[in-house]
Amino acid sequence: MTVVDRDWALLGRTGLPITRFTLGTATFGGQCDEKESHAILDRADDLGIAVLDTADKYPIGSDWDRAGVTEEIVGSWLADGRRDRFLLATKLHGRTGPRPWDGGLSRKHVVEAAEASLRRLRTDRIDLYQLHRPDPATPIEETLHALDDLVTAGKVRYVGCSNFLAYQVARASGRSALHGWATFVSVQARYNLLFREHERELFPLCREDGLGVLAYNALAGGMLTGKHRREGGTADGTRFADAGAGALYRGRYWHDDAFDAVDRIRELAEAAGLTMPVLATAWLRSRPGVTSVILGATRPDQLDLAAAAADVELDESLLAELDESLLAELDALTARFRTGDAIQ
Repeated sequence: MTVVDRDWALLGRTGLPITRFTLGTATFGGQCDEKESHAILDRADDLGIAVLDTADKYPIGSDWDRAGVTEEIVGSWLADGRRDRFLLATKLHGRTGPRPWDGGLSRKHVVEAAEASLRRLRTDRIDLYQLHRPDPATPIEETLHALDDLVTAGKVRYVGCSNFLAYQVARASGRSALHGWATFVSVQARYNLLFREHERELFPLCREDGLGVLAYNALAGGMLTGKHRREGGTADGTRFADAGAGALYRGRYWHDDAFDAVDRIRELAEAAGLTMPVLATAWLRSRPGVTSVILGATRPDQLDLAAAAADVELDESLLAELDESLLAELDALTARFRTGDAIQ
């Protein structure tokens, strides 16, 4: 039995069922070449993971001259008769060219970015088109109207956002409702055992307004695998040592309070007879309101984590202990977010 046979959820208030695990592709074309990326996609297909998430800016950490490589890799794999077996999500905002309008959320860029993504992905529609982050330079009405036009044209099925704060989601939803435009059906947000800030405002808003949640950074860039030690430095080949995205991930998680939390999580995982990655992923899958957990990979076997986590039901005492024993570390980590990390 595959993951998809037993693990579905509706995306927010839509009637669209999606798998509880999504394949994240940010490593494709960066940490993974095309052959390795296709092997990962093959494994996702074998497991029944039926949602693929990408972005026009990927590979993660790349400059604009390599933007779109990830979508091209995904598109070349889908073109071999696989497109109809998957829901395809992509994102826009990041700089994809040398000109000042080759990024952001202006009408010009929204429309042109969608057309470019469709070409690279070798498809005629995007199932979920997401704003990768807010654009303070562009009125949100301009962006939302452009998204609605794409939905009306049949090029986009649903729209969502990523890395928006609660007030930004609420404002966008209100503007869409006012004008009768297509409205966000989901948010993509960073969420894991080391980062729970969105439990304060964003996730309650999503539950009340019926927005799906796609949770990314499930293993905190690899910190929740337990393989990183504070005294050992960053290991080659990991997200923390990556030339492009390494600084971002070290800023997020390479802190004493994160290592303290990891030490405690390791103890709890061992006591429960689980590996740290399985515990972290099963915990995330169990969280109220989380529709799908985005899992990235640099090797096909890493996706077997989805099947392992799908078989785990965490008891209430362990969930309570994960909450209570990490309060000090979580306060320190989320305070950092509130004082400058909010767009990461």
